[in-house]
Amino acid sequence: MHTDSFTLHFSALEDPRQTAKVSYPLFDILFLTLCAVMTGAEGWEDIEDFGVHRLSWLQKRGFFPNGIPVHDTIARVIAHLDPKKLQQCFADWMRDVTTRTEGELIAIDGKTLRGSWQPGDRGSAIHMVSAFACHSALVLGQVKTDDKSNEISAIPELLAMLELKGCLVSIDAMGCQKDIAEQIVAQGCDYLLAVKGNQRKLHSALTQSFQEFDSLSKEEVTSQKSRVEYRSYQVLHAAVLPKSVRNDWPTIKTIAMSDSYRMTKGKKSALERRYFISSGELDVDRFAQACRGHWSIENKLHWVLDVSFDEDNCMIYREKAAANLAAIRHIAVNMMRQEKSRKLSIPRKKRALMMDPGYLDIVLEAGVGVVLAKL
Repeated sequence: MHTDSFTLHFSALEDPRQTAKVSYPLFDILFLTLCAVMTGAEGWEDIEDFGVHRLSWLQKRGFFPNGIPVHDTIARVIAHLDPKKLQQCFADWMRDVTTRTEGELIAIDGKTLRGSWQPGDRGSAIHMVSAFACHSALVLGQVKTDDKSNEISAIPELLAMLELKGCLVSIDAMGCQKDIAEQIVAQGCDYLLAVKGNQRKLHSALTQSFQEFDSLSKEEVTSQKSRVEYRSYQVLHAAVLPKSVRNDWPTIKTIAMSDSYRMTKGKKSALERRYFISSGELDVDRFAQACRGHWSIENKLHWVLDVSFDEDNCMIYREKAAANLAAIRHIAVNMMRQEKSRKLSIPRKKRALMMDPGYLDIVLEAGVGVVLAKL
């Protein structure tokens, strides 16, 4: 088991406890929590139970020579870690162990942890904004906000943590802000931003442009069980935009439009039209690929967190615990995805980890071992 390299990447974390009162090292508790989460633990008592039942396994690897702490101790330590430092350690680790390819799509989107609200205030549930590498299906970093409206301030903070040179960054309409667009270009990458009514002048110009000019287009039809979906994609060069709009958004090179018409048995058909701007010179095939690819953050991350880790039903809200556990779940997902010797889905890998202690070694070697190769 190689854990020294993993420790190195999280060495910036400060132990919130008084040094003289520390009986269980911070990294031991962090490692215990990560392993327990991968095997299905959803609360503090679950994490303690995992440690008790796997104590000999942990001690053979140098952890917890004095036994497992009670769940209150685990909760107190995790709840008092600085989320920003944990998130920065996570982003630094992923920057070292992954390589971005030219033009790779990085989707940025937020997710509310619905069970993290304080008693009596459902509006206090925290919101995590994550960056997701769509091809490798790995989380690159995350930032906590207090509510969905704060995504606008969280996105620049998240971008600053990441190395994205040469990538295409896709964000939904909330992230369609001039400052965000300029920051993405300044970091050496391109953006693909959805445009809605929050940018009324820009949205109106896009609508008018696709009515007046002939565009390059692409059509697709997909059929899945009881649903048939028709999609069309169109792109135009940004030169067709009014000069006043181009002055406001000087980095736009491509404007785009997608139509999606869904017919589902037993349900009302739905037509959705969406507009986009990009600083990249995208052809219609690249735009179609990126438009579809953005939704992998929903299908391969948010869905996995809810279905496999029951994140929305996690009622932990104490201090900073919810944000820290969210980051630990992201580490768990990344490690499980790095393990490719068994062609299993994340839910099946989690069940395998519960039933087969030896498989946990394999997953940890795959996740942590990647770091070793970079040192």
